[in-house]
Amino acid sequence: MHPFAETSEIRSPDALIDQVLGQHEACDVIRQAAMQRRHVLLIGVPGTGKSLLGQAMAELTKVEQPEDILVFPNPEAPHQPTVRRVPAGHGQAQKAAHQSRAHRANDSLRLLIWVVVVAIGLVSVYFAVRDQALTYLIGGGIGVALVLWLRRYVLASPTASVPKLLVQHPAEHAPFVDATGLHAGALLGDVRHDPYQSGGVETPPHHLVEAGAIHRAHGGVLYIDEVSLLGLDAQHHLLTAMQERQFAITGRSPGSSGTMVHTSPVPCDFTLVLAGNIEDLEHLHPALRSRIRGYGYEIYTHDSMADTEENQWLIARLVAQEVRRDGKIPHSSAAGVQAVIEAARQRCGQPGKLSCRFRELGGLIRIAGDIAIREGAQLITAAHVQRALTWSLPIEEQMLPTAPQRNENL
Repeated sequence: MHPFAETSEIRSPDALIDQVLGQHEACDVIRQAAMQRRHVLLIGVPGTGKSLLGQAMAELTKVEQPEDILVFPNPEAPHQPTVRRVPAGHGQAQKAAHQSRAHRANDSLRLLIWVVVVAIGLVSVYFAVRDQALTYLIGGGIGVALVLWLRRYVLASPTASVPKLLVQHPAEHAPFVDATGLHAGALLGDVRHDPYQSGGVETPPHHLVEAGAIHRAHGGVLYIDEVSLLGLDAQHHLLTAMQERQFAITGRSPGSSGTMVHTSPVPCDFTLVLAGNIEDLEHLHPALRSRIRGYGYEIYTHDSMADTEENQWLIARLVAQEVRRDGKIPHSSAAGVQAVIEAARQRCGQPGKLSCRFRELGGLIRIAGDIAIREGAQLITAAHVQRALTWSLPIEEQMLPTAPQRNENL
């Protein structure tokens, strides 16, 4: 292991893929999958870097032709809005241009209506004065009221012809969308319910359309952890979206007016990264897994690594990364890092191995940092890590009669 006095001397890499520790094979596969835009299934115990691998894949994915997605009204079939794609950054400009045209058209029509109102008023007053007849004023008042009443139906809604910017993508990097735990509407897209469906106050159907995670991930990476939470129906729709690279949006709430709306197909050319535990494989749709095996990779993230000097250096890098990522705790001394390495040995439970469950080790580092802050220390020491081991015990071990007490020296 490289000599150092404290972890502030250890440089943290900028690239996310280089921040993934202890998963060398997985990192190589992710680099290759990102280059070729292949789907990936990540299986392993929690806290081994699956989420970071997914984010790293999005960072590595080359942005070829980023696109914005707009949904337009369909005058021939109002409940079947049309979808168009434009180069990234042009969507907002197109929306603004349509807004400007709609406002100009409304301003011209509004001016014409007021000209008609003034004309009716002047004519009725003229004939009332000339013939000394009140009926002209009454008739003129009725005419003005009728024109003003019809105005709400003659004037178009300022947003009726304006497209909705459904998906806006950054041009610099591929999007990364975490769809873990989303319901079907949030994953596949939905149409909001409109309580005012008539009377001139209804919302144009295309403005009720909401993009799903699969559409927001167009051109990038869609990450779903805890794959067992996905129902078979949602997995089937996900498979369809992967195959067709487009998926129409319709209302998914029973009893909602949104179920009447059905858009034209919306682009969703994403790279899927599924993550889960070994037990989750039995809940994975066979056709979806076959699709990943045929057009991608399956990766197992290891929960341990050899206890070598090289891997001990990875633990030191982990401490430096977690300190910088947290931003509220001090750096660690070399002795503090050695204590974390010893904790990684104990938590692994295998001779000659270190634990790769870095999320739990990160929690230990943060607790040790909190203790150091409380004591006003400039660095995390081995003593802080030893006390943090007591504070980081899981509930099951805290319930044991032999569990150490947390209030020691605190």
